[in-house]
Amino acid sequence: MKKYTRVLLKLSGEALMGKQQYGIDPQRLDDYAEEIAEASKQAQIAIVIGGGNIFRGLQGASKGMDRIQGDYMGMLATVINSMALQSTLQSKGVKTALLSGVFIDRIADSMSSAKAIRLLEEGNVVIIGGGSGNPFFTTDTASALRAVE
Repeated sequence: MKKYTRVLLKLSGEALMGKQQYGIDPQRLDDYAEEIAEASKQAQIAIVIGGGNIFRGLQGASKGMDRIQGDYMGMLATVINSMALQSTLQSKGVKTALLSGVFIDRIADSMSSAKAIRLLEEGNVVIIGGGSGNPFFTTDTASALRAVE
């Protein structure tokens, strides 16, 4: 008997760095994908991933960058991480779908709770990039929002 039927997993972008100072450590990404692939056999899985390994909006703002522009750059960093995770999961035979809180239609479908639930029920691991799609909110907030949705 399954303990959970649906799980939302929040992954830290910074954790994707592994022992590197920046970017994505391929081994860490592969380790995550292996664990997610195994867990997806037990429950429907949605994932929200941060972008701190690439860019944080607050860091840009602290150096004089416009806060809103910085936050959108951070959202794009989450999409990059989402794409990397999607590619790695797919290479392991895991059916995935990428949704985004920011409109980026050539890369991901727009996030909606109805679409995410339908994709989960169809057996996809659903990766949600782009945070909430709004500046001033972290991916932690986006995770809570997506879980409630």
